[in-house]
Parts: sequence; C-alpha cells; structure tokens
Amino acid sequence: MEAAVINCFIEGTFHILDTTSSVKVKPNTPYIKNSKIAEGDITGLLEIAGDIKGTAAVSFTKRSILAVVSKMFGEEMTQIDAEITDAVGEIGNMISGHVNTKMAEMGKHVKVKLSGVTNGKKHQVDHADGKKIVVLPFKTTMGNVWIELCY
Repeated sequence: MEAAVINCFIEGTFHILDTTSSVKVKPNTPYIKNSKIAEGDITGLLEIAGDIKGTAAVSFTKRSILAVVSKMFGEEMTQIDAEITDAVGEIGNMISGHVNTKMAEMGKHVKVKLSGVTNGKKHQVDHADGKKIVVLPFKTTMGNVWIELCY
C-alpha cells in the first residue's frame, strides 16, 4: 500500500471530522487484521475503483458517533438510529469527495464512493476477499474511530 494513498484517507477523515464537528483526532499504531468484523459499532463502507481497486471503511464507536453527530446537528443525539445512519453516510460521502480530489491532484484516476452503512456490535465489513486490511486507529476525546483500507 502506498503511503500517499493512505494519507489521502487519513487527511480526508481528519478534515471532515474537524470541519463538521470540531473533533480533533490523534493516531494510534496501525495494524493488519484478518477478520472482516468491524472495530466500531457503526461503519461507512467506501468502494474504491479506477487505478486502485478495493474498499475503505470509517468505523465509529457508539460514543464517538453520537458525539460527532451531536456537534454536527447542534442537538444531543442519544442512540444510533436512522438519523445517525444517514449522518455516517454523509460523512462517508464527504470523505470520498476529499479523497477523490486529493487522488486527482496526485495524477491517479480513482473514484471513491459510499457503498453503504452497517451497524451493530461485531458487524461485518464487506472488504475484498484475499487482501490485507490495514487498520488505522484513532482516538478522540469522544471515543475511537478507525479507518480500514483494503486494496
């Protein structure tokens, strides 16, 4: 995996969380996982097509997504419901747009788009079979967030 590609997803996630909800993110040590079980409680799955083919995901703990969306909406959110699911989809769309722009600036023909949102304890993320899944864990004062890349 190219560091420049990974950095596009990190930068996009940081930028979107900062601008939409003023959430500051601190990285932890990346790792490879063999399971498709999500680290968080709700996940936006992104499809990557073009010069790079694969998937990416942004996964949140219940605590972190409720805090992020509460700040986005300016009202307290207390449960994962249709509004939260829609917000995760919108966050995924915004990250996709940011990554698409950065990839184009690097001369890569890549299209990243949201392919769905899944939630629940130990839900499965539909990454491509037979490829490594790199997990980039992050801490916020509001809970944990993970970016997963598989291409």
